[in-house]
Amino acid sequence: MQIVHHTLKRNTDSGIEIYDLTPEIREKVTEFCHQTGAQNGQILVSSLHTTTALAVNEYEVRLLQDLKVWLKTLAPPMGSYRHNDLHLRDVPEDEPINAHSHLMAIALSNSQVIPLVNGALGLGQWQSVLLFELDGPRSRSVSLQIWGI
Repeated sequence: MQIVHHTLKRNTDSGIEIYDLTPEIREKVTEFCHQTGAQNGQILVSSLHTTTALAVNEYEVRLLQDLKVWLKTLAPPMGSYRHNDLHLRDVPEDEPINAHSHLMAIALSNSQVIPLVNGALGLGQWQSVLLFELDGPRSRSVSLQIWGI
């Protein structure tokens, strides 16, 4: 079994944004399969932040708009959250008011496992790997661990 690790870097825009990571992940899977000869296995895609999330779903403009509205309904940015009581916590001066972003991230997921089948991502026709930025703009990192035989 072969195992490799990569980190994807992404600078995000403000507020809630959703990015399609599928092309970058496919590129890393192709490199892995060519370098190792592996054809079948898995890839673990993990967010390295507490205010981002990952999902496998369709990357379609109207669905992305619906997702943003749904997330804001789930955890309204102007809600009353104890995490935002910065005066009651020992925090850096630039600590953001972002409890809603943490709650949205918890409601989603911070990782996805996707099969590698015959040297390719085992995704369905309309599936993409989506990165949810919930507290941008930020510099973000996503970990890829690929293993296979």
